Amino acid sequence: MPTLDRRQFSPSAARNRDPILAVLQRVLPSAGLVLELGSGTGEHAVHFARHLPALRWQPSDADPAALASITDWAAHAALPNVLPPLCFDLAATPWPVAAADAIVAINVLHYSPWQTTPALFAGAAEVLPAGGVVVCYGPYRRGGAHTAPSNGDFDEWLRSIDARFAVRDLEAVEAEARRCGFVLEEVVDMPANNLSLVFRRGAVAQAGRASGDPA
Repeated sequence: MPTLDRRQFSPSAARNRDPILAVLQRVLPSAGLVLELGSGTGEHAVHFARHLPALRWQPSDADPAALASITDWAAHAALPNVLPPLCFDLAATPWPVAAADAIVAINVLHYSPWQTTPALFAGAAEVLPAGGVVVCYGPYRRGGAHTAPSNGDFDEWLRSIDARFAVRDLEAVEAEARRCGFVLEEVVDMPANNLSLVFRRGAVAQAGRASGDPA
């Protein structure tokens, strides 16, 4: 009897994986453990791990179907640096990872309640070292406005499937990051009106908090 293939396929993952990889190749450490939050189908995990062989890739998700897909994508790719996926809700504490060198979250913040955003950075502050990077990819509003009409349509669709979902304000996300000791180091324009936000934990962020800068 043939083995059931539980891999899921995402057209958007196939389109955006190389532009995201180009950012990750610049900003991730040369070696260490990368924790990917909300790994979804697992296609990104195996693609990035294949092209970043010195990094160990730790996928995760809270959805059982996603975990099955990640497991089968990893088995199909047979890469030594992809770890078995972790089942956890990033808003729950403590995280089942004691330490990581970087965190990647692709299309996570808008597909989750707002409370996930502060939870992400609070958790990241617990597991990342000074200088550790968090990369968040997706659509964002800037200055209270969508960056393209299509993002506004997407925002309406998100809210229609779950009132807790929404395209987030970049400034609000940055404020939560700063509260947890991260600075927004870079905003990278990406295809299809998306952005990659590169946050770094370190002394600059801590100094900003100590000086009483608004969050």
